[in-house]
Amino acid sequence: MLNSNASIDKLRWIMTQLRDPETGCPWDVKQDFASITAHTLEEAYEVVDAIEQQDFVELEKELGDLLFQVIFYSQLGQEQQLFDFDKVVAAICEKLIRRHPHVFADRTLTTDAEIKANWENEKAKERASKQTQKNNVTSISVLADIPKNLPALSQAAKIQKRCAHVGFDWHDINDVFAKIEEEVLEVKEELEAKKINKAALGEELGDLMFAVVNLCRHAKQDPETLLRQANQKFTKRFHGVEAQVRESGNDFSKHNLEQLEQYWQQVKAQEQK
Repeated sequence: MLNSNASIDKLRWIMTQLRDPETGCPWDVKQDFASITAHTLEEAYEVVDAIEQQDFVELEKELGDLLFQVIFYSQLGQEQQLFDFDKVVAAICEKLIRRHPHVFADRTLTTDAEIKANWENEKAKERASKQTQKNNVTSISVLADIPKNLPALSQAAKIQKRCAHVGFDWHDINDVFAKIEEEVLEVKEELEAKKINKAALGEELGDLMFAVVNLCRHAKQDPETLLRQANQKFTKRFHGVEAQVRESGNDFSKHNLEQLEQYWQQVKAQEQK
């Protein structure tokens, strides 16, 4: 197998060798489900970063790293007789076929709205079935099973999308703007208080961010992606400001805000040329 062509079977064989208690890699042998989750998150973000940078040579490598995470979990599951890679594949095949009746069955779904509604309905059935099996209950929260470790912006968007699916949502984007304006005023009130209550201020700031996420969702934009792009844009521009500071022969401490703002505007102007 060591000299065979690359394949899923070869990758699975490599994983079994790494996990061999006697001849395997000491680091791999001591890992468990919990210990590699941080690595999984890191690999997923590296995939996203390669895509955003349009570095497709790197993307090929990062996708391999991410695939290895699935192989690793599957090996752990097999060792503990919980599941194996074949069962992981079987589960996703069944789910994708069931969630796409307009492709694999005789159901007609033609619009994006119909497809999205069907997808959410299928996911709701899955959540209800899962809770029934666990707790023998027939009622399940719309917000059940939203991962607690999701980035906060993504988690907020997911919460809002779940609520919108059952009708708890504004239909007019002007109402969304009004909510943002309301939250801005509440933040200002807290900031203008004679004695600032940090807990209350933090709560109002959180409400404001949640409302902005709602605006992103109504605009059919992903808030996590938008903020990441904004971070990248700011970083690029600030690098330009740093370059101008170096060219001036002085460090930041010798510049006032007005001078730095002038550099910033120059960097922006250069982007538009």
